Amino acid sequence: DEIPTVVGIFSAFGLVFSVSLFAWICCQRKSSKSNKTPPYKFVHVLKGVDIYPENLNSKKKFGADDKSEAKNKSAMPKDSLHLDLEKRDLNGNFPKTTTKMQGFPDLENSSPKHFAERKKDSVSPDSLKSIASLSSEDKQDKLGTLFFSLEYNFEKKAFVVNIKEARGLPAMDEQSMTSDPYIKMTILPEKKHKVKTRVLRKTLDPAFDETFTFYGIPYSQIQDLTLHFMVLSFDRFSRDDVIGEVLIPLAGIELSEGRLLMDREIIKRNVRKSSGRGELLVSLCYQSTTNTLTVVVLKARHLPKSDVSGLSDPYVKVNLYHAKKRISKKKTHVKKCTPNAVFNELFVFDIPCEGLDDISIEFLVLDSDRGSRNEVIGRLTLGSSAEGTGGEHWKEICEYPRRQIAKWHMLCDG
Repeated sequence: DEIPTVVGIFSAFGLVFSVSLFAWICCQRKSSKSNKTPPYKFVHVLKGVDIYPENLNSKKKFGADDKSEAKNKSAMPKDSLHLDLEKRDLNGNFPKTTTKMQGFPDLENSSPKHFAERKKDSVSPDSLKSIASLSSEDKQDKLGTLFFSLEYNFEKKAFVVNIKEARGLPAMDEQSMTSDPYIKMTILPEKKHKVKTRVLRKTLDPAFDETFTFYGIPYSQIQDLTLHFMVLSFDRFSRDDVIGEVLIPLAGIELSEGRLLMDREIIKRNVRKSSGRGELLVSLCYQSTTNTLTVVVLKARHLPKSDVSGLSDPYVKVNLYHAKKRISKKKTHVKKCTPNAVFNELFVFDIPCEGLDDISIEFLVLDSDRGSRNEVIGRLTLGSSAEGTGGEHWKEICEYPRRQIAKWHMLCDG
């Protein structure tokens, strides 16, 4: 009887030792992983929470304990902004009565003279000319106002942009007479930094209060940059609607004295872009024996500016239609930062019917954008019902099968 008892005691001790050893190994691995700080170049901060790569492994980076929160509440002045998540409405917006920014005058009570003085100090002569050149129709069409702040953290060597809110946006949904706005921001001219806010549902006065921190940008280069804000309305069933844009050249804006609060009127898109969409060179050949259509996308030239940077990342999407129904699609590779792209890519389509009577082909030239949906630069359609050079080119293809015929075509608006 004593032997089984001794064996049971040793087994119990062995089990406890094994579990303890396993738990210790897991804790060591977890602590070693938490000590590794990833090399973040950009940090997106929601609701004004301030974090940096150095302390990303800290448990307090997304909030503080109850005691520190109580201290912050008591020390916070009445005119400062305090974002309480529990006070948001169903759309994610904060009540207008509490929408104030810490360290800055209340936007509701600020005089127009105050903002006019800040604008005068921060706007370059080129931007003043572009604003003055807007037509009277553009001034009459009110697209709302964007409020944001700029700051440079010399200790962290970080450029900080806070997209605060937008007011007076137009309704893009005619049924509900509201919009689902969000904002895309790009730092020009290199277009390396592309970010966007979250979508706020059914509101014309969205309060985003989202902070974007960009690391590795020397203060000496800030003057050479330009901020481009694109204000859009989300559409679940089709391409998002573009409400307007705001362009902020940073030349002449002094950030060494601290955070700068700014507001700009949202203007119509493409007011500074060329009216032309560019040209596309394509070559087509119809093989009647194999009932195939060979399409070669050769070149594009004089493509318009994209995101007001002067540079596009174009590629071509080719769609084949039979009786107005798309039956096949292809696309070329992306050509980086060029208005004059050389593709030289060949595609072969099988035609489901005899002849080309019910066949048409569509070319979409798009600008590649990793951060959001790709923008259509221009469109070209070839077919029996196409007008202009598209119809003429299609007629030659049908009349001269087995012959490769190439033509330049002007692109129309997408």
